[in-house]
Amino acid sequence: MEFATLAESFNKMESTRKRLELTQFLVELFEKTPHNVISKIVYLIQGKLRPDFEGIELGVAEKLAIRAISKSSGIPIKKIEEEYRKRGDLGHASSIILEQKTQTTFLVEDITVERVYDTLFKIAKLGGSRSQDMKMKYISSLLNDATPLESSFILKILLGTLRLGIAENTVMDALAIAFSGNKENRKKLQHAYNVSSDLGKVAEIIAMKGLEGIEKFEIVLFNPIRPMLADRVKSEEEAIEKMGNQFAAEYKLDGERVQLHIEGDKVELFSRSLERIENYYPDIIEKIPKNIQADNIILEAEAVAINENTGEFLPFQELMHRRRKYKIEKAVTEYPITVNFFDILYCNGKSCVELNYKERREKLEKHIKEDEFAKYIPMRIVKNQNEIEDFMENSINAGSEGLMLKMLDKPYQAGSRGSHWLKLKREYRNELGDSLDLVVIGGFFGKGRRTGNYGTLLLATYDEDEDTFPSICKVGTGFSDESLDQLYQILHPKVSIKKNTRIISEMEADVWFEPELVIEVVASEITLSPIHKAALNVIRNDIGLALRFPKFTGKIRVEKAAEDASTNEEVITLYKGQKKVAHDKNLM
Repeated sequence: MEFATLAESFNKMESTRKRLELTQFLVELFEKTPHNVISKIVYLIQGKLRPDFEGIELGVAEKLAIRAISKSSGIPIKKIEEEYRKRGDLGHASSIILEQKTQTTFLVEDITVERVYDTLFKIAKLGGSRSQDMKMKYISSLLNDATPLESSFILKILLGTLRLGIAENTVMDALAIAFSGNKENRKKLQHAYNVSSDLGKVAEIIAMKGLEGIEKFEIVLFNPIRPMLADRVKSEEEAIEKMGNQFAAEYKLDGERVQLHIEGDKVELFSRSLERIENYYPDIIEKIPKNIQADNIILEAEAVAINENTGEFLPFQELMHRRRKYKIEKAVTEYPITVNFFDILYCNGKSCVELNYKERREKLEKHIKEDEFAKYIPMRIVKNQNEIEDFMENSINAGSEGLMLKMLDKPYQAGSRGSHWLKLKREYRNELGDSLDLVVIGGFFGKGRRTGNYGTLLLATYDEDEDTFPSICKVGTGFSDESLDQLYQILHPKVSIKKNTRIISEMEADVWFEPELVIEVVASEITLSPIHKAALNVIRNDIGLALRFPKFTGKIRVEKAAEDASTNEEVITLYKGQKKVAHDKNLM
């Protein structure tokens, strides 16, 4: 397939942020894509080469790309850098530069999607002392034969700056329309994606085998399953109203959710956002296989830092000391953990997600042998408010956050958030009723002692219906000097001169970020706002919702993807649940 076809589609997609238009452009692209290429197209649309859990990154720096443009065009590096500063996008700048190309290539090889993809894959796999020279050679070989428009998008993919405003839901809508003729079939694609976490594979199967192939999708060991998520409740009374007369209560531990795939001595670990995390937990890799009484298994657990002397659970921040590149062995020794199992998704070659909670818990306890390192999360069947309160106190006293409440007769719904699982935390009993996990979308430069950092951050919720990130507040309190430095180190590489099309904000930040980082925030209440766009038009026309007096809690939720952040629906529920709404008359 000619890469020009893909580049032209990308060019159209960059011109709009309307989801219907983006979906139509994708449908048109998929309909003319050969079936054996469609998985590559889907990965490239997302700016990647393989699903995230494989951890394949291109790792090409701007300086190397500029050198490659110079080598291909014969134009000095200084002139390319000037054009880059002017345009703010190296891909766009390269298309201008290459139109002025002074060197002629006599033997031009066709630029196809397959050639571009395979070359990028070779670049991603390079390592060692000569890797930079080889990367330069591969990039130049593509730029020598590419048109200016093709070069622009090749470089954007290489540098991770392809910003089409397209996320997984939009891709699945387009695949359903293109290969089944009905957008409603997206639900079947969603299920296949939820149990495989591989959108390229889903695209390939529906293109080649249709819906029949999608319906036969099965869990595969060492391919992570997208985790089931929970709604939240503020009180025991609300929980009983939603859950019925009898349900399970588990300690809600303040750790990192880990999905374990195990076969014999082979263990692979995935975070809540499906990142490979074996490097942070060598003790799990070493110790857990001896606790497994099955040929192969997929489990969910919470890794929690503990006080080795008392066995008490420690806060999430303690666990994050393991998130370092160097001296992991020292961190493992200084910050010991326990692995606390709460679910089983696959066992001895068979899926367990269709089983109800009670059956899965029994199966979990049958196939895991407890010891001081591996434990079951404490669980009790509760029937009334007193029993919930009693178990909540036990949980809090043990150093947990609260409770997870789960219906006994419901299956595991991969990738879904719903009322089959609820979370009840002690801080949910304040006036707002919750802490919120919000996406950092923009930054404002600090002053005084915050000079050199981002002093205030612009935050957003996640709109599941529109697949966007509408602003909900600015936060500038709760930051320590250490957290400001840490946030700057994390956010600075994500700076984008151009606002991502999925960000919905009337405020103009000093800098925009790719919507990736999630932080935890508390606030005094939720109010109506003519400025912020979260839940726009839901409560009142042309009015959104905003947080009043937001404060950073100190928790950087590195284990959460942006799409796992607090949603508009959650914020609306919290707003409606506030005891007092009189303040809403005073608009922000």
